Amino acid sequence: MMNIVVLDRNTVTNGDILLGKLDTLGNVKYYGLLTKPEIIAAACDAEAIICNKAIINREAVEACSKLRYIGLFATGYNNINLQACSEHGIMVANAPNYSTNSVAQQTFALILQLATHICEYNTSVHDGDWVKSKQFSYFPFPIHEINGKTLGIYGFGNIGKAVANIADAFGMKVLISTRTKPENCKYEFVGREELFLRSDYLTIHSPLTPETKEMVNSKTIGLMKKTAFLINTSRGGVINEGDLADALNNNRIAGVGLDVLTVEPMVERNPLLTAKNCVITPHIAWASYEARTRLITLVADNLRAFQNGQPQNIVNV
Repeated sequence: MMNIVVLDRNTVTNGDILLGKLDTLGNVKYYGLLTKPEIIAAACDAEAIICNKAIINREAVEACSKLRYIGLFATGYNNINLQACSEHGIMVANAPNYSTNSVAQQTFALILQLATHICEYNTSVHDGDWVKSKQFSYFPFPIHEINGKTLGIYGFGNIGKAVANIADAFGMKVLISTRTKPENCKYEFVGREELFLRSDYLTIHSPLTPETKEMVNSKTIGLMKKTAFLINTSRGGVINEGDLADALNNNRIAGVGLDVLTVEPMVERNPLLTAKNCVITPHIAWASYEARTRLITLVADNLRAFQNGQPQNIVNV
């Protein structure tokens, strides 16, 4: 039986998702969050490591002499030293596409919050404002329809496409901008600058690359309408957070909805924590019950495929 070590288990389940599918694949040991030295101690005899955000650096790779496989509870793999893994004959598999619907849903949850201020109205009611009201309805927080508004989507992979489909149902006009123009696309394709210029809501669904790093900055924000909203459920590093906070505090754009930050967990000094009109959720867009259930199945299938000599979703060579 293969010796399998599962790291940062608590990042994928709080007890609501069972990991039994992994137990059928070998002798499994589970761990919560560990420091770098603790990771090496826990995995030194492992043939397979399953992890989410745990850092598997060159030191860890070289210390785990029996290691032949790393499976990720994630699509991204920047926490793994792929070069070191390739040099030591270790295959690394990721988990693509499991969270598409979940992230698209969270994107629109943020859009609708920015458009309708549901959270503020709920707080107002529970604070007793409606009880004290002399009229049946009050509306101190602005409410806008998204029908007819222009939704700019940067990045048009599976998540971007799912967001566009939802936008269609709301009657929004969709613009897309992506590195490679898709074939037979029914939406208007524009350059990055035009996307910033024309969008009423601009949502980012691209990986963090040298091209996209801090693509949202004082210059690109300066292109946006003052009434526009920005949504980011991709990677925090695509935004210069200081520039965005300044723009919000100076009413340069109307608001922002974020699920990701450059440093996670959020640090107290992050300027967005106190910025105006800034809605932030703690990197949960991927984490619906259904998405995490799919994730466990996919991670188990990846490991099983490796054991059967038919590896899938391998991200290194």
